[in-house]
Amino acid sequence: MKSLRYDVKIVEKIPEIRKNGKTKKIKAVQLRPPRDAPISWYTTDALVKMKEHGAIYLTPFSHRLAEEIDNPEYQRLRCRVNYHALRFKTNIMKLSQSIVDKLRAQGHFMSIHLRFEMDMLAFAGCFDIFNSKEQEILKKYRKENFAPKKLVYKERRAIGKCPLTPEEVGLILRAMGFNNSTRIYLAAGDLFGGERFMKPFRALFPHLENHSSVDPSDELAENTQGLSGSAVDYMVCLLSDIFMPTYDGPSNFANNLLGHRLYYGFRTTIRPDRKALAPIFIDREKGRTAGFEEAVRQAMFKTNLGGPHKRIPPESFYTNSWPECFCQTSPQNPAHKCPPDNVLEILDSS
Repeated sequence: MKSLRYDVKIVEKIPEIRKNGKTKKIKAVQLRPPRDAPISWYTTDALVKMKEHGAIYLTPFSHRLAEEIDNPEYQRLRCRVNYHALRFKTNIMKLSQSIVDKLRAQGHFMSIHLRFEMDMLAFAGCFDIFNSKEQEILKKYRKENFAPKKLVYKERRAIGKCPLTPEEVGLILRAMGFNNSTRIYLAAGDLFGGERFMKPFRALFPHLENHSSVDPSDELAENTQGLSGSAVDYMVCLLSDIFMPTYDGPSNFANNLLGHRLYYGFRTTIRPDRKALAPIFIDREKGRTAGFEEAVRQAMFKTNLGGPHKRIPPESFYTNSWPECFCQTSPQNPAHKCPPDNVLEILDSS
């Protein structure tokens, strides 16, 4: 409410009305917004209903406003909502800052969202690198959770549609000049295939941490389970010196972080171009390793490393809100001020 006080009037509860000598609350009428609705739907259909009934209840509310709208101020308001008004609970913020402080005490660190979990692999249809039992599990998961579609692994692999393996991530970083002293925070769920796929990555980069290993105290163990663990991972990735998403396809975690880090001041982000890298890795698998690192470097240094660039469809507004909105270090309007680096300062400003 404080963050948006310059933009909208927010009430904590629906006001009461007097009718026939009795006081009662206005009953909100449920209204279903169409997916990716234009602004005009809210200023006509929704407004008419609100005037008619006094209050409306909008549900569901995911993807209910078109991303591309011809009103820069509404787009800037979106950023103020996403990056100022919406926050994790205090215990998550404090826990995240504690982990960042412990990591920073030893110097700079990189965070990696290692998306190599069963759901994403099944979605991508990338089965051939797994043994027969693992393939059965992935195919069963895909059949139960996704629409039928013929997917040919070699074709998917050749155009960069498969998530990078942990080893491929390590080889990219080595080619870019990161050595085995690089400290990496891993944000990941249960990696499919387990240690068999992590071992090559760990050999390249032994200084790996996650939210459980940074501090094995009871407080961390109790507060980093399930969604809380993902929330902590999000904040640590947001505040890390470098962030690397390994699969930024249908991944809200990675895509929102990309936009959040841009908003915070173009923080360094490494986004592997899987389509450009695919033929390079395929050649390596076939034994053609000459010039491998140079080819990887050429592919990677053509990518944007977190700097400003104009949004080009199908890039999402939530991944890149440039040029409509970015925070300001010395704004005339306090609502436009950049969030502080330290999340505890964010809490103190509430």
